Amino acid sequence: MMVRVKFAKYGPLRFTGHLDVLRFFQKAIRRAGLDVVYTHGFNPHQVMSFAAPLGVGLCSVGEYMDVEIASSDGAEDFKERLQAACPYGIDILSVKMLPEKAGNAMASVAAATYAVAFKDPEKSFAGCQGAVDGLLSKKELWITKETKRSTAEVDIRSGIYDCHIDDGALVFMVDASSGGNIRPEFVTDAVLSLAGLEASKIELQTVRMETWMNTGTKEEPSFVPLDAIGEAF
Repeated sequence: MMVRVKFAKYGPLRFTGHLDVLRFFQKAIRRAGLDVVYTHGFNPHQVMSFAAPLGVGLCSVGEYMDVEIASSDGAEDFKERLQAACPYGIDILSVKMLPEKAGNAMASVAAATYAVAFKDPEKSFAGCQGAVDGLLSKKELWITKETKRSTAEVDIRSGIYDCHIDDGALVFMVDASSGGNIRPEFVTDAVLSLAGLEASKIELQTVRMETWMNTGTKEEPSFVPLDAIGEAF
């Protein structure tokens, strides 16, 4: 049985990379004594997969991982035992059983919502509504996207699904799929530039609020949280 675990990541653990989080959960599952399925072969490992990796330094209340289990005393027992094996900075928010033919967490990711706020309480994005409107009115938004091997100019406008100001924070939903992933700083920098403002990464706190899958089509998307297809057990 495959279960989908939703968790939050914050505090000092926001500075841990994706592979470290993977190893952390492998150890936490062993400490919790959960009956999970292992691969076969000379180097067996737990059958698990994660949704879109979170950038180092970012917090999240919408992270997901899939774990295959051999047996369980129910979702609440699984959640409590795993939470007890986790340190400060990881909160297990929910555990749901996936349908038999559900895609894995990573393959299911279509979009993500982020909230960006100034750490200084005297500053906010409240005065940036004009910049947000200007961004949404654009038909194109070209940015320089760098990888380990190359640099390319990419138009990301079609991958920005929503952008607004909420209680002084900049909130937006963007493409987070493997083929079109948009890093949150691309949108943040664009809004700040249109507003005529500057802010370094250290001045801002970015939180991933949710990770979404698309149950519609590319032309007419219907976004739902990754655990929307799961059910209690």
